[in-house]
Amino acid sequence: MRSSSEGELWELCTSGDVEAREELIISYRPLVFWIASKIFVNTPEQKQDIVQEGMLALIKSVDAFDPSRGLKFSTFAYHKIHGAMINLMERSELKAPIAVPDEWLDVYDTDDTDDDWLNASEAVSRLEGKEAEVVNAIFFEGKKPKDVAAEKSIDVSSVYRLRRSAISRLRTWLGLEGA
Repeated sequence: MRSSSEGELWELCTSGDVEAREELIISYRPLVFWIASKIFVNTPEQKQDIVQEGMLALIKSVDAFDPSRGLKFSTFAYHKIHGAMINLMERSELKAPIAVPDEWLDVYDTDDTDDDWLNASEAVSRLEGKEAEVVNAIFFEGKKPKDVAAEKSIDVSSVYRLRRSAISRLRTWLGLEGA
């Protein structure tokens, strides 16, 4: 390993130096583990998958980064790594059938009244635009996010973002924030 400054490593890396690329990847590897530690996982296998996905995103980030733009690599990489990890978690959620989001079911106990469900139904009907389209397609039509993305000609990460945004909005309207 050489003792070059980070700026020199980026110069060498952008000119095709494989050793400089490897050194940059190794030096930013702790960022992957730090981000992975912030994401809730249930099993050690999930943690391994998250870290692996993060390492792939780190490598892609090193390859795609343009130091001449004046951005900090750590900021650039953070968003790429975190996004890849979240997308992996969301893709793995889809292995189970989806009907109504768990976050909606968790707030109602077995003594539910029809009014609770009418309130939820009314809140869903208040959604507009792409959020409404995504929620209806995923939760009520049972479509997979990748299929919704293809139909709407948008990136699958946008579908996940719209879903999260819609669920957050619904929770607020239903008074469920923090519940």
